Amino acid sequence: MATENRVNFWRRNAKVPGSVQPVYGAQHPPLDPKLRRTYLKETKLNLNNVKTKKASSFHEFARSTNDAWDMDDEEEEEFTPPPLSHPPPSHLPPSHGSNSQLQSQSSTVRPLPLSLSQEQKASSGNNHELHNGTMVQSSSEPDLQSTDLGSTQRPPSRPIIPLVARISDQNSSGAPPMTIREKSRLDKFRALLSASNTDLDELRKHSWSGIPREVRPITWRLLSGYLPANRERREHVLQRKREEYFGFIEQYYDSRSDEPHRDTYRQIHIDIPRTNPLIPLFQQPAVQEVFERILFIWAIRHPASGYVQGINDLVTPFFVVFLSEFVEKDMENFDVAALPVETQRNIEADSFWCMSKLLDGIQDNYTFAQPGIQNKVKALEELISRIDEGVHVHFRRYEVEYLQFAFRWMNNLLMRELPLRCTIRLWDTYQAESEGFSHFHLYVCAAFLIKWRKEILSIADFQGLLMLLQNLPTIHWGNEEVGLLLAEAYRLKYMFADAPSHYKR
Repeated sequence: MATENRVNFWRRNAKVPGSVQPVYGAQHPPLDPKLRRTYLKETKLNLNNVKTKKASSFHEFARSTNDAWDMDDEEEEEFTPPPLSHPPPSHLPPSHGSNSQLQSQSSTVRPLPLSLSQEQKASSGNNHELHNGTMVQSSSEPDLQSTDLGSTQRPPSRPIIPLVARISDQNSSGAPPMTIREKSRLDKFRALLSASNTDLDELRKHSWSGIPREVRPITWRLLSGYLPANRERREHVLQRKREEYFGFIEQYYDSRSDEPHRDTYRQIHIDIPRTNPLIPLFQQPAVQEVFERILFIWAIRHPASGYVQGINDLVTPFFVVFLSEFVEKDMENFDVAALPVETQRNIEADSFWCMSKLLDGIQDNYTFAQPGIQNKVKALEELISRIDEGVHVHFRRYEVEYLQFAFRWMNNLLMRELPLRCTIRLWDTYQAESEGFSHFHLYVCAAFLIKWRKEILSIADFQGLLMLLQNLPTIHWGNEEVGLLLAEAYRLKYMFADAPSHYKR
């Protein structure tokens, strides 16, 4: 049965590359009000089915649920690139050199070959309102107190945590705005960054346990390899790389409606509104057009992989961090179009280059058949079988394949499982850790799975397990929870990374 499930898992919904397909298992409902009404209705029916019918296989489970983002055939066939409501900032002269040879390259879109169920959490657990036909969240956190969870148990009352906060502010326990310890850490960062040649090893050491908000943008640029350690060269490098990026815009972006690139741009255009749809910042036309340009240019310049659903999520942490240099409060609702054009251009270019540096280290996650992700999921299964045999056997008993939930963990780097503020804190450590995105992430996923051991073992059916693993309750997580997760991941890495036979049977 498990073998049949695995085959059906990959065969389901096999469409022509580049066709409009949903992002399976995404956290949030669609933005269109009509689709949302349908989604809520179908969700209610599906929840009733959960109570009365036990799914005997993943294929049956996936077949019994409907994805809220399925597009009509007419909408797919008649897609045309829409005109930009906010035209891109005036282009700088294109750079000369090897970039011209990229004109003949094309990329393809390969939607995720994953058949995960739609998630129920967003429609029932978040406080939404309809504004001008667009779903927005009425506050930066959902009001869980207003949700009927039964008379015996309610979630603890916790302060609202900003989208990007200082390290101490990110604590879900509500720590003071700036402790003496945090001020001392900030001074150490500033001393390192102001040196004529920044000691990157020392900077990584201090960044592992979190980077203060005030210096996070420059620290991320340095740790990603975008900026040189030499302070005198930084301004020149920034200017040159920003000009180079807008040279790519000048050279390639107008080709988005051409036949070789049409499918790529279409899929990007469809996916962008699904990127953090409950945060108003990401529903602004100016922001969505920035994301479209970044993703399209990256896809054109990386034809071996092209654009793959999930890469759109990886832009958001960089964009938010670089925007935080210019926004102090209420970033969730900040009007990006109000910034000077030059500032908008700099944020866009820096986000592109830092995202490119990240993807350079994990590009095998997005090439044909996505071998990098499949290898990491297999390694996670072997690791869990040694760390916690009880959880591993429980999955086998109810025919839960690791690929059915961990594919998204690897493809999106846990961004669909954690609030964005937690992702930013997690990436502080990934930037500081050697091969953090490609190697350390495996141990973070293992620690993340084991954290829910009690809940996993309490569920004795396939469908219930999949619903749990796709709707893990992390909405109130902050710096404390991420810190504990990273500490456990470091322990696992210390035990297993240099002794791979320890997690092989």
